[in-house]
Amino acid sequence: MNRQLELQKKIIEKFKSTAFGEKRLVFGEGAEASTLMMIGEAPGGDEEKQGRPFVGKAGKNLSSFLEVLGLKREEIYISNVVKLRPTKESPKTGKAVNRPPSGEEIAFFLPFLKEEIHIISPKVIVTLGNVPLKAVSGEKSITIGDVHGRAYPLMDGMALFPLYHPAAVIYNRDLSQTYQEDLQGLKKFLLER
Repeated sequence: MNRQLELQKKIIEKFKSTAFGEKRLVFGEGAEASTLMMIGEAPGGDEEKQGRPFVGKAGKNLSSFLEVLGLKREEIYISNVVKLRPTKESPKTGKAVNRPPSGEEIAFFLPFLKEEIHIISPKVIVTLGNVPLKAVSGEKSITIGDVHGRAYPLMDGMALFPLYHPAAVIYNRDLSQTYQEDLQGLKKFLLER
């Protein structure tokens, strides 16, 4: 059995006994021996329905992101810090809507993310937003606004390349130019590695 499946089984077993054990898990996917690993915050509604990371609106953003880099989805590994969709009830509709992951959810999934990184052993880890940046770097006070678009050394010869989450550009159009510049910086960095 491959190491990713073993990890997924381990997560499922531990997950059953948690307070959020009723939710659907969304595991990482992609090339197991990938040079590039992308890590987001948590799955959204489309990801929860399909059981895959970065589909729906996030998938469209990912496709344009990969196009700039000259990569295909199958060539990279994609995951999230938290493997379930964090939700709250909308006061307007009474339906479940996305919310940021809680500290408890991050703490539960973080050891599994670290193991997942070890299994994939990418040369470059691209974090999308603050939650994955803090999880991968281990620094609680770091913010994406301070470190985006530059490479930082990690253990085992890996590099961390933090980016704004693609959705941030949707909500803040002023970030669009910065985001494109950061993507070009990542492309150049990948070509140099």
